[in-house]
Amino acid sequence: MKRLPILLFALLLALTTTARGLDYGRLGRDFARSERARFPEAWMIDFCSAPFFGYSQGVGCCAMLEIWRTTGDEDYFRYVEKLADTLINEQGEIHRYERDKYNLDFINSGKYLFDCYAVTGKEKYRKAMDILVDQLREQPRTSDGGFWHKLRYTHQMWLDGLYMCSPFLMQYGATFNAPEWIEEAVKQIKLCHKHTHDPATGLYHHAWDESCSQRWANPETGHSPSFWGRSIGWWFMALVDNLDYLPENHPDRDEIIGYIQGLAEALPRYQREGHWYQVLDCPEREGNYPEASVTAQFMYAYAKAVNKGYIDRRYRKVAEEACKALYNDLIFEDENGILSLTRCCAVGGLGGNPYRDGSFEYYIGERIRDNDAKATGPFIMGCLELDK
Repeated sequence: MKRLPILLFALLLALTTTARGLDYGRLGRDFARSERARFPEAWMIDFCSAPFFGYSQGVGCCAMLEIWRTTGDEDYFRYVEKLADTLINEQGEIHRYERDKYNLDFINSGKYLFDCYAVTGKEKYRKAMDILVDQLREQPRTSDGGFWHKLRYTHQMWLDGLYMCSPFLMQYGATFNAPEWIEEAVKQIKLCHKHTHDPATGLYHHAWDESCSQRWANPETGHSPSFWGRSIGWWFMALVDNLDYLPENHPDRDEIIGYIQGLAEALPRYQREGHWYQVLDCPEREGNYPEASVTAQFMYAYAKAVNKGYIDRRYRKVAEEACKALYNDLIFEDENGILSLTRCCAVGGLGGNPYRDGSFEYYIGERIRDNDAKATGPFIMGCLELDK
C-alpha cells in the first residue's frame, strides 16, 4: 500500500507530460540508448564495417557527447573516447585518414577530439587536430579563397563542407588561442553564402562550381540546379554551431546571425505537416517525400538558434512541429523497445561516376534507409535543445 502514492505520482507525471506534448529530453535519451544498442561500439555507427574516421561517425559521436554533457553519464563519453583511442596512435596519426585527398569530410570527426583531449589530456588528440588543421592550411581553393570540397571536386564549394570544417576551425581557434583560424572559418562562411545563396527563395544551392564546367553547373552562375534538403540542413547547423566560438564582439557576427534569421524566415514556407522534403522547394511534386535528416537538422538548428537568442522565440514552434512529425510518422519501436528513424536519404552528391547531375530526379532516386547517422545524430541533439 505504501507504493500507491508513488504510482499515482508517476501516472500523474505521465499524464501531465502527455498534455504538454512530447518529453523531448526523454525522447532524445531513449533514442541515444537505441543507437547504443544498435551500435555497441562507436565505430559501428551508421553501419560502418570497420573503424573509420568518417564524418557520419563524427555526427553520431557529437550527439553522444551531448548526452554525456546533459546527463553526466560518463559511459557516453567513454563510448566516444574508446573510438578515438582506437583510431589515433601516439603520434596523432589517424587510421585510414588520407590527407592527400583534401577531403573536407574528414575534418568533421575532429570535433569530438576536443572533449577527448580536455578530459583525458592525451597529447595524441591535440596532435591529430593539428594534422587536420595542416590539411586545411594547404586545402585547394577557389580564386577568392574558398575551400574546394575535395581535391577531385575541382573549383567547387559545397554546403556540406561548411558543416564539416568551419565549426571545427572555429573551436580550434578559440581553444588553442589561434584567432587566424577563427578568421578563416568566418571567411569560408561568407564566401559560401556569397556563392550559393538564392535571394528569390531565401534558400541555398547545394554547390557552386567556379569554373562552370560541370554538367550539373548552370553555365552562367555555376550553381547546382536543385535545393537539396540535407545540404541546407548542414549549412543551417553549421551557422548556428559556429557562433558558439565566434567572439561576441566580432565584426562579422551580426552578418552571420543575419544568415540564420534569413533561413529561419524562409524555411517554414516549405514545411508540410512538420516535415521538410528531400528536394526542399517542391514538396508537392510527384515522387518527392518527407525526409528524416533534413527535418531533424532543421529541428536542431531552429531549437538551438532560439535557445541562443539568434532568432525570435516564435520559431520554437517550427522545431516542435518537426519533432512531432518525426515522432508520429517516421519513428517506430520494436518489441525490445528499440527506436528507429525511417526515410533517411543514404547519400547525396554531385558529379562522380556514375554521374550525379543534381536534378530533382537524381535526388529522389537516391537510396533510402533507416537509422542513418546524418538523421539520428541531429535528431538526438535537436531533442536535447528542445528540452532546454
